[in-house]
Order: sequence, then structure tokens, then C-alpha cells
Amino acid sequence: MHGDGLPIVLIHAGVADRRMWDPQWERLAADHHVVRLDLHGFGESATPPDGPVSHPGDVRETLAHLGVERCHLVGASFGAGVAVEVALTAPDLVASLLLCPPGGSLLAARTDDFAAFAEAENSALAAGDLDAAVEANIAAWVVGPTRDPAEVGHDVQDAVRRMQRQVFDIQENWPAAPDEVELDPPALQRLASVTVPVLLLVGAHDLATTHDAAERLCAGLPDVRRVDWPDVAHLPSLERPDRFHELLLDWIAD
Repeated sequence: MHGDGLPIVLIHAGVADRRMWDPQWERLAADHHVVRLDLHGFGESATPPDGPVSHPGDVRETLAHLGVERCHLVGASFGAGVAVEVALTAPDLVASLLLCPPGGSLLAARTDDFAAFAEAENSALAAGDLDAAVEANIAAWVVGPTRDPAEVGHDVQDAVRRMQRQVFDIQENWPAAPDEVELDPPALQRLASVTVPVLLLVGAHDLATTHDAAERLCAGLPDVRRVDWPDVAHLPSLERPDRFHELLLDWIAD
């Protein structure tokens, strides 16, 4: 077994579900203990909640059920924010963090490109046009504001389309939007308490809000390293799965 033998836990992005890790799953599982899960409201975790939703709680409860006492957490976008919150609320559980890229609760700046995305998505949802809302997410997070869609593989775009549409379908069928448990104080105000090693992976074609988050994390985390890839946007593990696989293995072996 490569690395230190600790389980690798994969937490998906907000535009996806656990299937986003399909390109890495079989190869990782051949030599490592690997866990991936659908957070509440994503993938096959579609049952309406009977109270406030805690995504870090989802992760902690799943790992406790599996008997995982310590692991490497890998979080993409929204999942990266969840991963940091797990590290803050259950520090003994986490050996390292790979944030690919930061997102979710780690985003702080409402940049122009993020505002344009939010307006497009909100307008589509208000009109009941879920297909248009999906395409707003594809344009922002998969293609990115500095590329043409033709530069991104159709397989990547279609995979995210299916996952994001399912997220919208699940939430549309819930009787009401659930409250979410928010960390207090928030993760961005507690970065100095994240003492495990952290690797940030950022794509050059990502939104400015993601780059702003990476800069804040580099300034606030005690033990952090940043890697920039020039040819990806917000989902590097999907766009460059082989390169990501090697990065992950090198990281946990470091």
C-alpha cells in the first residue's frame, strides 16, 4: 500500500455528487482504503431532511459508522469547505487536506464573474428553467470565464450536467429548502486552528472568487502549499484525472 495507509475520503463539489470521483475510484481503491459519499441533497442522498442539514456532520457520521478514526480528506469546491469544517470540528480525524479547489464556505469575495453566474442561475431558477440553471453552472464552473466551451471535453461537461440537474431535481421535490448548520465562527475566521498540512489546487481558468479564496487560505493557514494548473477551471480532478491521481498519491506519500 502506498502512502501511510490511512483512508482517503473524497468529498464532492456542489455541482456534482460522489460520481465526480469515478475517474480516480478504481485506481485508488486498488491500493488504498477509499471512501466517497453523497452529501445530503446530492446523488442518492435524496430523502428530505427532518431538521437542519449539517454537511460536516454527514461526513463525521459516515466515517464513524465505517470505523474510520483518521484519514486524508480530499474536497472539491463546496466539498473543500466541508472538509475544512470537518478538520475544525474533529481535528483528530484529519491527517491532511487536499482542497481542489477551495469553495463553498471558503469563498468570501463576490467578484464580478461570480455575481454574473449567480444572476444567471437565480434568474433561470426563478423562471423554473432548470436546464438554463444547469447551463449557468456549466459555463461558470466547468468552462470558466476565460475559455470557450469548445476547449473543454464534452464528456466532462455532460457528466457535470447530469449531476447538477439531479441536484436541482432533488431540491425541487423537497417540501421546503432546509436550514443548514453554519459553523460559528466561520471557517475563514479560524484558519489558524487548522494545523494539518493543506494542499491547494487552483485552475487558471477558475473564477476570481476562487483565486481570492486561495490567497486568503495561503495567508491564514499555518501549513499550506499551493499548486496552480494553467489548463483547467474549477474541477481539475475531472478535467485532468491522470495528473490529479498522481498529485493525490504524491501528496499523501509526502
